[in-house]
Amino acid sequence: MQNKPLKRFGQNYLVDNNIINKIAEEINPQEDDIILEIGPGRGALTAKLLESKANISAVEIDSRVIDDLKSRFNNLSLYQSDILEYDFEEFSNLKKKKIKVAGNIPYNLTSPIVFKLIENIDYVSDAVLMVQYEVAKRMNAEKKTKDYGIFAVILQYFSEVKFCFKISPNVFYPKPNVDSALVHLYFNKGKAFGEFEKTFIKVVKASFGNRRKTLKNSLSNSIFKNIDFSLSGIDLGLRAEQLNTEDFKKLTNFVLDIRK
Repeated sequence: MQNKPLKRFGQNYLVDNNIINKIAEEINPQEDDIILEIGPGRGALTAKLLESKANISAVEIDSRVIDDLKSRFNNLSLYQSDILEYDFEEFSNLKKKKIKVAGNIPYNLTSPIVFKLIENIDYVSDAVLMVQYEVAKRMNAEKKTKDYGIFAVILQYFSEVKFCFKISPNVFYPKPNVDSALVHLYFNKGKAFGEFEKTFIKVVKASFGNRRKTLKNSLSNSIFKNIDFSLSGIDLGLRAEQLNTEDFKKLTNFVLDIRK
């Protein structure tokens, strides 16, 4: 008997083989790849990935589907866990290689999951994720557009964002009320998650704190309110959406220099 998708887990199961095949093609599992699937659910994508010679593991929070997945896929390494609490470092060290991540993730957890991946950039090479279409547009938005914000700046600093394709609600059960999209995040090789990166994220979030206000107003109402940014080399009369990644890096270096 198949388990009913649970709203509290944001479950919408993929039921269209053409879309499943297209997602698998984008993931493109190779023989020496270590792939971690987030939320395999009923295993539609899992089954396709297991046809390859890649090393496939999965993290699933829903205890109801664990036994079914184990009985159907004896070559799947399965972990019952909340992905937000999952130890990527331990898993990567166990496999002695960076991880490729894939999954139809809960849309209400897109931001926390993506930030979790960014925080584990030392252990994750790339990620193919199904997200809400509107969120996908925000991921690779350009400055001075309405979709450009915290998500775009941070993602474009840490990764190359590829918009793969839009997906209709009709390929899911139950049908979500929104369009979806597949995105592929290629995390920058050699970039670590250290003090600069942590501060960069804080600076970006602070700068967009009051979206319609100038940088001066946003920063003065943030955790950086005690820092005088007038000598940062950035025009504080601009709004955050008028800045590019290099500008935010400049602000970050200014904060770190002040704190030395």
